[in-house]
Amino acid sequence: MGDVETTDQGGEHRAYIGSFTSGGGRGITTAAVDPATGALTPVAAVDAFPNPSSLALAPGTGLLYAVSETDDGAVAAFRPTAAGLDPLGAAVPVDGSGPTHLSLCGQRLLTANYTSGSVSSLPLTADGSPGGPPSVLAHQGSGPDRDRQETPHAHQVLPDPSGRWVLSVDLGTDSVRVCALDPETGALRTHAETALRAGSGPRHLAFHPDGTVVYVVHELEPQLTVCRWNAASGQLEPVGEVPVTSGGAPGAERDYPSTLVVSPDGRFLWVAIRGADAIATLSLSGRAEKPQLTDAVPCGGSWPRDLVSDPSGRRLYVSNEWSGNVTWFEVDPLTGRPRRSGQVEVPAAACVVFS
Repeated sequence: MGDVETTDQGGEHRAYIGSFTSGGGRGITTAAVDPATGALTPVAAVDAFPNPSSLALAPGTGLLYAVSETDDGAVAAFRPTAAGLDPLGAAVPVDGSGPTHLSLCGQRLLTANYTSGSVSSLPLTADGSPGGPPSVLAHQGSGPDRDRQETPHAHQVLPDPSGRWVLSVDLGTDSVRVCALDPETGALRTHAETALRAGSGPRHLAFHPDGTVVYVVHELEPQLTVCRWNAASGQLEPVGEVPVTSGGAPGAERDYPSTLVVSPDGRFLWVAIRGADAIATLSLSGRAEKPQLTDAVPCGGSWPRDLVSDPSGRRLYVSNEWSGNVTWFEVDPLTGRPRRSGQVEVPAAACVVFS
């Protein structure tokens, strides 16, 4: 696979914004990124692929991968061009329903299938497009919340920093599975399963830059679980819990954290919180295993589904699904506090990735 163009003709880096076409979104929007201000300027959109709610860029090639969060889940690849994006082959079924997240692990494309409660592994062909058939690992189990946890609901899947293991976060079973990826067949096999607090609904995790600490954010309880990670043995050990909100008044709207970001220098952690529509800042300066909630600021919209940092780590970008905008924030290097500096309209925004 050869290198592809990842900047526009003016030399600006690109951002790709996924959105729910079922909610009026434009599919995948290509935006130019102003290197001085971080401002996003949409330049093109591709709406032929339904509900691209999660995106991933391949290192080295610049190819963009997307899931279709639909009942008949699928993945597709796109080649960036000066004009936007060109499809690279046809969409490929993942043999799972409602995929909410995807990631790359070597020459495999992984998806977390929320509705069917499974994880799929698909091969990449010579040109980088996904192939089939997928290998599917079905999760088992349930949780105490009858409305949300009657069955497994895989919400995120990603490799660990060593590349030896794949971790899948399951909201329905209150657990994180550590899986091994067969180098010959690409099949996933459960190596270990770490139980978290019953009814907490784990949604996403992030690694500390040192690779030994994992933070798991929960959707059904506004908290983080801090875990030690042993890449040699593939073991994830919970060591503590930390609230990500200061607690609301009685009868206040319930909070539903969505995702989290750790700063590249390992000093701060940020959590997007739906309901409160806020970004919480936690300090890691004292000790990576002891996050401390220091601040929270409005996210600049409604229902922040996704939160990412730009490649420099100096800015944060929030995809506000219900208000239909992407907001961006400058990060104070001393306190980690985000300061809002701009926004762009993106109906039913779901995620942002940067080239």
